[in-house]
Amino acid sequence: MSQTIQDQVHLRGDRRLLVTGGAGFIGANFIHHWQARYPGDRLVILDALTYAGNLQNLDALPAQDQFQFVQGDICDRPSIDALLREEAIDTVVHFAAESHVDRSIFGPAAFVQTNVVGTFTLLEAFREYWNQQQQPEHYRFHHVSTDEVYGSLGPSDPAFSETTPYAPNSPYSASKAGSDHLVRAYHHTYGLPTLITNCSNNYGPYQFPEKLIPLMCINILLGKPLPVYGDGQNVRDWLYVGDHCSALDAVIHRGTPGEVYNIGGNNEVKNLDLVQALCDLMDELAPALPVRPSRELITFVKDRPGHDRRYAIDATKISTKLGWIPAETWQTGLRRTVEWYLTHSAWWQPLLSKKPSFRYVNMNSLELFPATSL
Repeated sequence: MSQTIQDQVHLRGDRRLLVTGGAGFIGANFIHHWQARYPGDRLVILDALTYAGNLQNLDALPAQDQFQFVQGDICDRPSIDALLREEAIDTVVHFAAESHVDRSIFGPAAFVQTNVVGTFTLLEAFREYWNQQQQPEHYRFHHVSTDEVYGSLGPSDPAFSETTPYAPNSPYSASKAGSDHLVRAYHHTYGLPTLITNCSNNYGPYQFPEKLIPLMCINILLGKPLPVYGDGQNVRDWLYVGDHCSALDAVIHRGTPGEVYNIGGNNEVKNLDLVQALCDLMDELAPALPVRPSRELITFVKDRPGHDRRYAIDATKISTKLGWIPAETWQTGLRRTVEWYLTHSAWWQPLLSKKPSFRYVNMNSLELFPATSL
């Protein structure tokens, strides 16, 4: 596409997005959100389709020429170069990542490769492409990260803000911290128009069943134990994925390049309280359960190494600067999520045999058991 056509596209307000990890949980929800609001934009979806990537996540998208799916690896520089150039991309939204903490404990190499090397590869490709296009101001490289880079909070510590020092405690969070630092450095060194968002725990439709909420829903339906790490008093700030997508939308359109924005749901909940509430919802909404009440399935298991005690996000900056606030409380979002899993068994049932992944790892014997992933 010529520079003149690119300028015309930008004047119309249409963007041409490369979305990495777009067949995964948050990425797919973002694709649905963006398409519904900006049907004139071009969406190029790049996903390696590892165990957590699922093309069924994109089935509900209308068939039209505004979408292209490409199966590929973010570490494949020639392919990234070709996509940026051939699709005249102006906005990269980077979700692709290894994201399961338990997996990172026993297989950290994959996390460094994807999260650090992959992000570096994307940055280098986008920097060269951006320079070739004479550094247009409207281009954006949006890096989606996590609150886990900040480490752990005590019961009375203030919530994580954008100025909280990084203190990652797992190979996963360390790899995400490394990628955050690379993105920041590329803005300050090269002037690349980057954005970073650090979000709290997401939940909602299309989440792979190794994560806490879908795992618990499915185990309740199957009458299996509901494993909770340690004493269950670890605290997380829960963010409904639809709220996360609307926040990303606000940052891409109104955020200042070089800035970091924390995205939280204002919903601090203890793990055990969340599981108990989930049990009660399942008892209410599921017509026939093998074990009722579902709370009888709760099983406490040995805590995992380096388990952060509390996460909490201070979302003041994105609220005051960009006018974003979450629409869902954890109670309303949890109900919507449970209803989705109850009505979409055709989506999650095939995943149960896709990978032996919904596991708790006994650190002494390496015995596998379903995990909370928190």
